[in-house]
Amino acid sequence: MTATIRVINPNSNPDVTSGMSHALEPLRTPEGPRLECVTLDGGPFGIESQADVSRVEPLLADLVKADNEAAAFIIGCYSDPGLALCRETTKRPVFGIAECAMLTALTRAMSFGVIAIMSKSISRHLRHMRERLLHNHCAGERPLELTVAEVESGSKTFEKMEKVGRELRDLDGAEVIIMGCAGMAKHRVALEKSLGIPVVDPTQAAAGMAISTIQLAY
Repeated sequence: MTATIRVINPNSNPDVTSGMSHALEPLRTPEGPRLECVTLDGGPFGIESQADVSRVEPLLADLVKADNEAAAFIIGCYSDPGLALCRETTKRPVFGIAECAMLTALTRAMSFGVIAIMSKSISRHLRHMRERLLHNHCAGERPLELTVAEVESGSKTFEKMEKVGRELRDLDGAEVIIMGCAGMAKHRVALEKSLGIPVVDPTQAAAGMAISTIQLAY
Protein backbone atom coordinates (compact mmCIF):
# COMPACT_ATOMS: atom_id res chain seq x y z
CA MET A 1 0.00 0.00 0.00
CA THR A 2 1.34 3.43 -0.97
CA ALA A 3 2.11 5.66 1.99
CA THR A 4 0.42 9.06 2.17
CA ILE A 5 2.06 12.30 3.27
CA ARG A 6 -0.62 14.78 4.30
CA VAL A 7 0.32 18.37 3.42
CA ILE A 8 -1.90 20.67 5.47
CA ASN A 9 -2.63 24.26 4.48
CA PRO A 10 -3.62 25.86 7.82
CA ASN A 11 -5.42 28.78 6.18
CA SER A 12 -8.76 28.48 4.43
CA ASN A 13 -7.62 29.84 1.06
CA PRO A 14 -8.00 26.96 -1.42
CA ASP A 15 -5.83 28.76 -3.98
CA VAL A 16 -2.86 28.42 -1.62
CA THR A 17 -3.58 24.70 -1.26
CA SER A 18 -3.74 24.36 -5.04
CA GLY A 19 -0.48 26.28 -5.45
CA MET A 20 1.29 24.07 -2.94
CA SER A 21 0.05 20.95 -4.71
CA HIS A 22 1.26 22.25 -8.06
CA ALA A 23 4.69 23.03 -6.60
CA LEU A 24 4.97 19.45 -5.35
CA GLU A 25 4.26 17.90 -8.74
CA PRO A 26 7.97 17.31 -9.58
CA LEU A 27 8.28 15.30 -6.35
CA ARG A 28 5.40 12.95 -7.16
CA THR A 29 6.61 9.61 -8.56
CA PRO A 30 4.84 6.29 -9.18
CA GLU A 31 7.09 4.55 -6.64
CA GLY A 32 7.07 7.25 -3.97
CA PRO A 33 4.62 8.27 -1.24
CA ARG A 34 1.43 10.04 -2.21
CA LEU A 35 1.52 13.77 -1.52
CA GLU A 36 -1.98 14.89 -0.63
CA CYS A 37 -2.64 18.58 0.00
CA VAL A 38 -5.63 19.50 2.16
CA THR A 39 -7.11 22.72 3.52
CA LEU A 40 -7.67 23.01 7.27
CA ASP A 41 -11.34 23.51 8.13
CA GLY A 42 -11.92 26.58 10.28
CA GLY A 43 -8.63 28.30 9.62
CA PRO A 44 -8.34 32.04 8.83
CA PHE A 45 -8.13 33.06 5.18
CA GLY A 46 -4.48 33.96 5.78
CA ILE A 47 -2.18 33.35 8.74
CA GLU A 48 -0.74 36.80 9.25
CA SER A 49 -0.46 37.29 13.03
CA GLN A 50 0.31 35.46 16.25
CA ALA A 51 -3.41 35.40 16.93
CA ASP A 52 -3.91 33.50 13.66
CA VAL A 53 -1.14 31.07 14.65
CA SER A 54 -2.69 30.46 18.07
CA ARG A 55 -6.12 29.96 16.50
CA VAL A 56 -5.05 27.15 14.18
CA GLU A 57 -2.73 25.26 16.54
CA PRO A 58 -5.45 23.17 18.28
CA LEU A 59 -7.23 22.64 14.95
CA LEU A 60 -4.05 21.23 13.45
CA ALA A 61 -3.46 18.99 16.46
CA ASP A 62 -7.01 17.66 16.26
CA LEU A 63 -6.63 16.94 12.54
CA VAL A 64 -3.35 15.08 13.04
CA LYS A 65 -4.75 13.10 15.98
CA ALA A 66 -7.84 12.05 14.03
CA ASP A 67 -5.94 11.07 10.88
CA ASN A 68 -5.12 7.36 11.05
CA GLU A 69 -4.09 7.06 7.40
CA ALA A 70 -1.16 9.44 6.83
CA ALA A 71 2.39 8.20 7.37
CA ALA A 72 3.65 11.77 7.88
CA PHE A 73 2.38 15.34 8.00
CA ILE A 74 3.59 18.67 6.65
CA ILE A 75 2.35 21.94 8.12
CA GLY A 76 2.19 24.23 5.10
CA CYS A 77 2.63 27.64 6.70
CA TYR A 78 5.94 29.47 7.17
CA SER A 79 5.15 30.20 10.83
CA ASP A 80 5.10 26.42 11.50
CA PRO A 81 1.96 26.79 13.64
CA GLY A 82 1.33 23.95 16.06
CA LEU A 83 4.50 22.10 15.12
CA ALA A 84 5.50 21.14 18.67
CA LEU A 85 1.88 20.43 19.64
CA CYS A 86 1.32 18.15 16.64
CA ARG A 87 4.56 16.30 17.36
CA GLU A 88 3.26 15.63 20.88
CA THR A 89 0.01 14.32 19.39
CA THR A 90 1.50 11.62 17.16
CA LYS A 91 4.53 9.37 16.84
CA ARG A 92 4.47 9.86 13.07
CA PRO A 93 6.82 12.49 11.59
CA VAL A 94 5.54 16.07 11.43
CA PHE A 95 7.45 18.59 9.33
CA GLY A 96 7.22 22.38 9.48
CA ILE A 97 7.99 24.11 6.21
CA ALA A 98 9.96 26.97 7.79
CA GLU A 99 12.21 24.64 9.76
CA CYS A 100 12.79 22.48 6.69
CA ALA A 101 13.44 25.51 4.45
CA MET A 102 16.12 26.91 6.74
CA LEU A 103 17.87 23.56 7.06
CA THR A 104 17.70 23.06 3.28
CA ALA A 105 19.11 26.54 2.67
CA LEU A 106 22.13 25.69 4.83
CA THR A 107 22.93 22.76 2.55
CA ARG A 108 23.53 25.30 -0.21
CA ALA A 109 25.36 28.12 1.59
CA MET A 110 26.13 29.59 5.01
CA SER A 111 23.63 32.45 4.93
CA PHE A 112 20.05 32.86 3.82
CA GLY A 113 17.59 35.71 3.41
CA VAL A 114 13.83 35.44 3.85
CA ILE A 115 11.12 37.14 1.82
CA ALA A 116 8.32 37.77 4.33
CA ILE A 117 4.76 38.71 3.48
CA MET A 118 4.52 41.52 6.06
CA SER A 119 6.73 43.41 8.51
CA LYS A 120 4.75 42.04 11.45
CA SER A 121 5.69 38.49 10.42
CA ILE A 122 9.39 39.08 10.89
CA SER A 123 9.58 39.07 14.70
CA ARG A 124 7.58 35.83 14.76
CA HIS A 125 9.96 34.24 12.28
CA LEU A 126 12.98 35.46 14.22
CA ARG A 127 11.70 33.78 17.39
CA HIS A 128 11.37 30.57 15.42
CA MET A 129 14.97 30.87 14.17
CA ARG A 130 16.30 31.60 17.66
CA GLU A 131 14.58 28.55 19.10
CA ARG A 132 16.57 26.47 16.59
CA LEU A 133 19.81 28.48 16.94
CA LEU A 134 19.63 29.35 13.25
CA HIS A 135 19.32 33.13 13.57
CA ASN A 136 23.05 33.70 13.08
CA HIS A 137 22.73 32.26 9.57
CA CYS A 138 19.99 34.71 8.59
CA ALA A 139 21.46 37.59 6.61
CA GLY A 140 18.15 39.44 6.68
CA GLU A 141 14.41 39.26 6.26
CA ARG A 142 12.45 41.80 4.24
CA PRO A 143 8.69 42.11 3.67
CA LEU A 144 6.55 42.42 0.58
CA GLU A 145 3.80 44.12 2.63
CA LEU A 146 1.19 41.90 1.00
CA THR A 147 -1.45 39.67 2.56
CA VAL A 148 -1.43 35.93 1.90
CA ALA A 149 -4.31 36.39 -0.55
CA GLU A 150 -2.48 39.20 -2.37
CA VAL A 151 0.68 37.11 -2.60
CA GLU A 152 -1.27 34.26 -4.16
CA SER A 153 -3.35 36.28 -6.62
CA GLY A 154 -1.58 39.62 -7.04
CA SER A 155 -0.33 40.64 -10.48
CA LYS A 156 2.72 42.40 -9.02
CA THR A 157 3.77 39.69 -6.58
CA PHE A 158 6.73 38.50 -8.64
CA GLU A 159 7.93 42.05 -9.29
CA LYS A 160 7.97 42.75 -5.56
CA MET A 161 9.61 39.41 -4.76
CA GLU A 162 12.33 40.13 -7.29
CA LYS A 163 13.01 43.55 -5.75
CA VAL A 164 13.13 42.22 -2.19
CA GLY A 165 15.24 39.26 -3.30
CA ARG A 166 17.81 41.60 -4.85
CA GLU A 167 17.95 43.66 -1.65
CA LEU A 168 18.52 40.51 0.40
CA ARG A 169 21.26 39.41 -2.00
CA ASP A 170 23.00 42.72 -2.66
CA LEU A 171 22.44 44.70 0.55
CA ASP A 172 22.21 41.95 3.18
CA GLY A 173 24.59 39.42 1.65
CA ALA A 174 22.17 36.49 1.49
CA GLU A 175 23.55 33.55 -0.47
CA VAL A 176 20.24 31.69 -0.60
CA ILE A 177 16.70 33.08 -0.65
CA ILE A 178 13.84 31.46 1.24
CA MET A 179 10.31 32.29 0.16
CA GLY A 180 8.55 32.96 3.46
CA CYS A 181 5.01 31.97 2.47
CA ALA A 182 3.55 28.85 0.89
CA GLY A 183 1.60 31.11 -1.49
CA MET A 184 4.82 32.16 -3.24
CA ALA A 185 5.48 28.65 -4.57
CA LYS A 186 4.73 29.30 -8.25
CA HIS A 187 7.44 31.96 -8.48
CA ARG A 188 10.42 29.88 -7.31
CA VAL A 189 11.90 28.90 -10.67
CA ALA A 190 11.57 32.37 -12.22
CA LEU A 191 12.97 34.04 -9.10
CA GLU A 192 15.98 31.73 -8.98
CA LYS A 193 16.74 32.45 -12.64
CA SER A 194 16.40 36.19 -12.08
CA LEU A 195 18.56 36.37 -8.94
CA GLY A 196 21.18 33.84 -9.95
CA ILE A 197 21.32 32.24 -6.48
CA PRO A 198 19.39 29.32 -4.98
CA VAL A 199 15.77 29.96 -4.02
CA VAL A 200 14.07 27.57 -1.59
CA ASP A 201 10.36 26.90 -1.61
CA PRO A 202 9.52 25.76 1.95
CA THR A 203 6.82 23.26 0.99
CA GLN A 204 9.12 21.57 -1.51
CA ALA A 205 11.88 21.46 1.11
CA ALA A 206 9.59 19.83 3.66
CA ALA A 207 8.20 17.37 1.12
CA GLY A 208 11.70 16.30 0.12
CA MET A 209 12.55 15.54 3.74
CA ALA A 210 9.24 13.79 4.35
CA ILE A 211 9.62 11.60 1.27
CA SER A 212 13.12 10.46 2.21
CA THR A 213 11.99 9.77 5.79
CA ILE A 214 9.09 7.61 4.66
CA GLN A 215 11.02 5.85 1.90
CA LEU A 216 13.78 4.88 4.33
CA ALA A 217 11.28 3.65 6.91
CA TYR A 218 9.89 0.88 4.68
